[in-house]
Amino acid sequence: MTLVAFCRAILYLGWTAICLPVQTVLILFGAKASHAFPQFYHRVVLRLLGIRIDVRGRPSRKRPCLYVSNHTSYLDIEILGALIRGSFVAKAEIGEWPFFGLLAKLQRTVFVDRRRSQAGKHKTAIEQRLDAGERLILFPEGTTSDGNKILPFKRALFATAQQQIAGEYVSVQPISIAFAGFSNMPMDRELRPLFAWYGDMELVPHAWQMLKAGVVTVVVQFHPILTIEDVGGDRRQLARRCEEIIGEGVTAALTGRLPPRRHRGLGRLGRSGA
Repeated sequence: MTLVAFCRAILYLGWTAICLPVQTVLILFGAKASHAFPQFYHRVVLRLLGIRIDVRGRPSRKRPCLYVSNHTSYLDIEILGALIRGSFVAKAEIGEWPFFGLLAKLQRTVFVDRRRSQAGKHKTAIEQRLDAGERLILFPEGTTSDGNKILPFKRALFATAQQQIAGEYVSVQPISIAFAGFSNMPMDRELRPLFAWYGDMELVPHAWQMLKAGVVTVVVQFHPILTIEDVGGDRRQLARRCEEIIGEGVTAALTGRLPPRRHRGLGRLGRSGA
């Protein structure tokens, strides 16, 4: 499996090296393709890494839209980036990371400082992007979990959902991500840490073990859209409702109690491995 990991790593780095200058040029010239190209990039990465996506439901086409998802791994970026034409909201320190910080910037990530004293600033940054009609992807847990259950949501991050644009509240779509299958078999708790990156795990050793592993199946469920108006105008209630929906979605995926697919347009993504 070491040879598989080596091949996947080389293919990933080679593909990324090709795409970095392309996206840089697209952004410099303000091309509309700068919004679409990252999605193409992420879809190819999924195939190179042997990640299969089982999609239930559809991403909202509304603009603006705030997608909120649980967070298990750095792979969530590739997964949601392949399914949604949008930008991520991330902690400010990620922008300083070597390599991955550059990738985040090229996807027009909104970097926020999550200290209480900076709450107003990050709210304004997100609101400005939503006001421009953009789609943003938010991980309200604020960190990654072990993939077996979700962590409590940070309710302050839902304050931007109180914003009205053209007389309508921002659409919020909950998304649940579950690492549910491994080499065509259900994934158990012992195998999930191969893909879930959390706690004090070091990135590079974990990524190498992930590359050596077999094909993983990730269930992604796009749940019905909400607005803050649906929960009485209370951001705390909105956060709680999203947390409930996403938690139930993760549990359903991990226990095999998934709803049937209602759309043929998405189905499975990333069937082939490296």
